[in-house]
Amino acid sequence: MAGDTPSTALRTDAEISGLDALAIAGRERETSRGARLWAATWPKLAALAIAIGLWQLVVWSGWKPPYSLPGPVTVGEELLRQVGGAQLWEGLATTLRRAAVGYVFSVAVGLLVGLAVARSRVLRAAIGSMITALQTMPSIAWFPLAILLFELSEKAIFFVVVLGAAPSIANGVIAGVDYVPPLLVRAGRNLGARGLDLYRYVIAPAALPAIVAGLKQGWAFSWRSLMAGELIVVGISQTSLGAQLTYSRELSDAPWLLSTMIVILMVGLLVDAAFGVADKAIRRRWGVLDQAGN
Repeated sequence: MAGDTPSTALRTDAEISGLDALAIAGRERETSRGARLWAATWPKLAALAIAIGLWQLVVWSGWKPPYSLPGPVTVGEELLRQVGGAQLWEGLATTLRRAAVGYVFSVAVGLLVGLAVARSRVLRAAIGSMITALQTMPSIAWFPLAILLFELSEKAIFFVVVLGAAPSIANGVIAGVDYVPPLLVRAGRNLGARGLDLYRYVIAPAALPAIVAGLKQGWAFSWRSLMAGELIVVGISQTSLGAQLTYSRELSDAPWLLSTMIVILMVGLLVDAAFGVADKAIRRRWGVLDQAGN
């Protein structure tokens, strides 16, 4: 500008160059997909190495005999043998089928009950606290009733899985709807959103992070309930992962038992990673995830 003094011009140039430096630094922080993948993977690999090392140290200490607590190498060889056979895959397919059916039904029940309770004062007063009480109920405590109602059958396992997962999902929906800003709801109504459209375009997107957290917690409850069910109701299937745990214990086959436990743990880690991807996608859509993906 014509009226700017030399000092003002120099200060303006310095500010512009400072902003350029920030922009350049921001671009430099953008890393490749491979680097982000490695940054997310190496802590898990380090934790796995530490766990295996501690396991081996306990074996070397002689705390338990090798037939009771075998080392990582022995269990790894057994796991490879199981992977090469059909029994593990048949058991995994049976367990995952039960998990999928029970979880999908739990999601449907949890979403419907959660939305109904969140938007109805009468229902909240009537059954709101009951949902929390059901969530805190240990899943193993439901099995005596399930066996009385459905005997030793798939229905008994399904019953306990749904009762274990649906309350957590419903509580996630209730918490998410409760924290939707009232101003946002009023704005949606002023724009013409009513009934289902209000839930679809306003309430559901705003409550989505809490709903996803409830879905993740519901999966954890359903998975634990399923494993407990397969350990108890073992007679209906000889191929499920829970049944393989029971048979390996009865045969005192520690490598088989521990390798099956590792498979169960890996399934849990994979599902957790899937929920992590969904959470990152939501945070990126909300604009709370930086360019580095942190």
